[in-house]
Amino acid sequence: MVKLTSSDGQEVSVPKEIACQSVLIKNMLEDVGEADDQPIPLPNVSGPILAKVIEYATHHKDDPPLPPEEEAKLKSSEDIDEWDREFTNVDQGTLFELILASNYLDMKGLLDLGCKTVANMIKGKTVEEIRKTFNIQNDFTPEEEEQIRKENEWCEDR
Repeated sequence: MVKLTSSDGQEVSVPKEIACQSVLIKNMLEDVGEADDQPIPLPNVSGPILAKVIEYATHHKDDPPLPPEEEAKLKSSEDIDEWDREFTNVDQGTLFELILASNYLDMKGLLDLGCKTVANMIKGKTVEEIRKTFNIQNDFTPEEEEQIRKENEWCEDR
């Protein structure tokens, strides 16, 4: 078992195979060896998010590693299985914290899932709809915005 401590002081013990789905934790364990029984501090991951990360890692613990050619096929944001879709059906704050945690912990599968989920939230929306969805303030002047639209006219659907 591996002990992990979240940024808010929550300590959890997880099986090594679950913890080592994080490249960061796997490398830490290799560096300190098995003898050290100290908890691994995760200062960039809160307790509730760590629980979600462990839930994801536990569900995907038996997934086989994909060969590079198969991995390239999974770049589409459409191929999210039902469990993963339900797992990421959370509020935006939680989703973004999961993405940040998976990046920090170096968990490629979870990071890809979070990014695909955000991509699906954006897909087919106008700039204004995306700003509203993610509560993004438009800080461009009308002149700047017009200039950007002209420069990027080539990528607009027409």
